[in-house]
Parts: sequence; C-alpha cells; structure tokens
Amino acid sequence: MSAAFAWVKNAGCASMRRRDRLMRRTSRVDMKREAVIDPSLEKTLLSLHAAMNLGSFWKAIQQLLSVAIPNRLIGLMLQPNPILPMIARWTSPMRDGFFAADPLKSYIAARPRHRFVRITDLFSNRNSLIKSAFYRRYMAPQKCAHGVCLFFWKDQRLICMITIMRTAKQGNLSPAEMKLLQQLYPQFLTALCRLRSLEREHSLRMDLEEFLSRLPLPTILLRWNLKPIYQNRAARDFCAVWEKGPEEAQLTKAASPIPSEILDRCRLLKQQWAAAQRPVAPETGFKEERVRHPRSPHLRATLHLRQLSSVGVAQPHFLIECEDLRRQTAPRGGPASSRLPHLVRLTRREQEVARLVCEGRTNQEIADDACLSLPMVKKHLHAIFRKLEVTSRSRLIALMR
Repeated sequence: MSAAFAWVKNAGCASMRRRDRLMRRTSRVDMKREAVIDPSLEKTLLSLHAAMNLGSFWKAIQQLLSVAIPNRLIGLMLQPNPILPMIARWTSPMRDGFFAADPLKSYIAARPRHRFVRITDLFSNRNSLIKSAFYRRYMAPQKCAHGVCLFFWKDQRLICMITIMRTAKQGNLSPAEMKLLQQLYPQFLTALCRLRSLEREHSLRMDLEEFLSRLPLPTILLRWNLKPIYQNRAARDFCAVWEKGPEEAQLTKAASPIPSEILDRCRLLKQQWAAAQRPVAPETGFKEERVRHPRSPHLRATLHLRQLSSVGVAQPHFLIECEDLRRQTAPRGGPASSRLPHLVRLTRREQEVARLVCEGRTNQEIADDACLSLPMVKKHLHAIFRKLEVTSRSRLIALMR
C-alpha cells in the first residue's frame, strides 16, 4: 500500500509540475499576444488605413509619427512607377536631392530589401558625419543631428521611403523607439499597398472612361442591381432618342433614363441566372439578348452578362450595346469590330513586349530579352500603342496592370 501510495503521490506531483510549466508557457504566449501597439496610436492608425490618396496618406504619416516618436521633421519619398518622377514631401522646407544623395543612395543600392538604417550608420564615426557634404547640405540647415530611414520595396526596387530626423537634444533613437518603428512598419506597408491598389484602379477607370467616351457605339454598363456604372455620351443620346424620338431629342438637352424595356429584359436575365441550379459563367451559359423599340424597330439594344470578377464568385454585370440601325451606312466588319479598343488582342510577340514595358525595361533591354532588333522593338511598340489607343508607356502600364 505504501509503495502504491508513493507512486500515486509522485504521479500527482509530476502532473502538477507539468501543469505549472503549461501555465507559465501559456502566460508567456498571452503576453506575446497582447497589443504591441500603444492604444494612444489607434486613432492615428485608423487614419492611416483610411487614406485614399497621397495627401491623406502623407497627413496620416505625420500624425502617427508625431504621436509615436519625438522628431524635428519627417520626409516621404514615393516612386511606385519607375518611369514616373519621384514624389518628395517634407514637414519643413528641405533642399532637393536628399533621397538620391550619397551615401544614402549607395547604401540602398548595396542592400536591397533592407528595411531600416540610422543615418549615423552610413558613416564610420560621428566626426566623419559632421564633416560630410550630406550633413552640411541636408542636416545642419535643419539643426538635425540624428535620423532614421524606413525603406519599402517592390521586388528589388525601392518604391517608398520615410525619413525621421531629430535634433542633438532629442538624441538618437533608443532601442525602444526602434522597436516601435519595427512594429509600425507593417502598418505603413499595408496602407501603402492599399494606396497603390486604389491608384491603379483609378488609372484603369480613367483610361476605360477615356476609351469609352471616344467610341461611336453607345455603351452602358450596369451593376447587378441595375444601377449604372458607366454610360458614354453616345448612350445618353441613344436613350433620349428611344424615349422622345429623334426630333424632340435634338431640341432638348434633358437627360433621359435607361429605357424601361431594356431594364425589364435585364431583370428577366437576372431571374434566369438566379434560377439556374448551378450558376455558370455568364459568358458561356447565357446567350446575348436583344431588345427593340416597340415602335421604332431600328433602335436596338444588345444585352450581355459579364463576370467582371476574375474569381467568378461575384454576381455579373450587364453590358449593353445600343444601335440605331438606320445610321449604319456601311456593313459591320464582324464581331471583332465592335469590341472596345482596349480589348483588341495583341499578337504573342506584342504581348511579350508589352509585359516587358510594364516591368520598366528600356527598349534596348527589351531587345536583349526578347532577342529582337531595336527597330523591331519600336515597331511592336507602335503597333501596341495603336491597337490599345495609348500614347505613352505610363498609359500602357496603367492599362495592362
């Protein structure tokens, strides 16, 4: 009995020791899970993630860093696209060239993907910093003696830099302040990625609207709830002719709604799509629908269901092409002639050249990578610009991304 009792007692002690170790481990995990960002920064972090453009992004950075870390001035550099000029912002007037000056430029070139550097680390010692042209040109006029730079990369290319400068009295950043910057870094990066995504969507929409506004074919794009996304000028004129007739439409400039006959047919398509037991891709599962004016059959609208989401989960949109058959003096050249200009298919070689342009390559680099001569690269570029109706590389990049 005593041996059994001792065994039970030892087993119980071992169990208690395991429980204590588990509790200590859990306590350490819970400590790690605690908020690493000071609650006083929550409001400014919300402003950072709500930024919709460069102005609000820059303002949010200033507010956040002013609360988080004492500083003399703050700088921001943005260059999301290699063919566009660099954007620089400072909280106090600063001489041009800081972000491209040595030794900062040399440090960036030698350490791609590096995230942080203290300005004092760019020099061998404090004395060499004070004697440098960099200090005399950029730091001394601002009465700054210390600083740190945050680097944000896309692949191997620097797209953004945030600089924090401090006076000698404020001192160099402490280990605790550097740790706080490391915690804030992913917050800045997330906001920056969101800002780049919004800017890309804005550029694409502007290009799309520019293309559509130049089309002779009246075009309407409706959401699933039948609210219009886009309606070019020719489509607005078509709706006026449908509602009022050609004579009255020419005399009045009042806007006309999308005809009820067209909207009713869209609702019918919605019912058919929703009634399908296993909804299929609209491009393959539903034929186009045509609606004619009840009294003027030469007025015709062709309805298409289009799945704009690449994943195919969201509900489709309605693309409506409107035609006045009496105005068609020449036969149509086939389905391809009615396509939007930016949807004209490029050849395989033109697609390759366009992809390399979007990667920021020069004509000579494209020629080397694609095994083409320089004149042939220029010929392909002219063909791409003509087919996509763009006038510059920046427009091409905005369209292709």
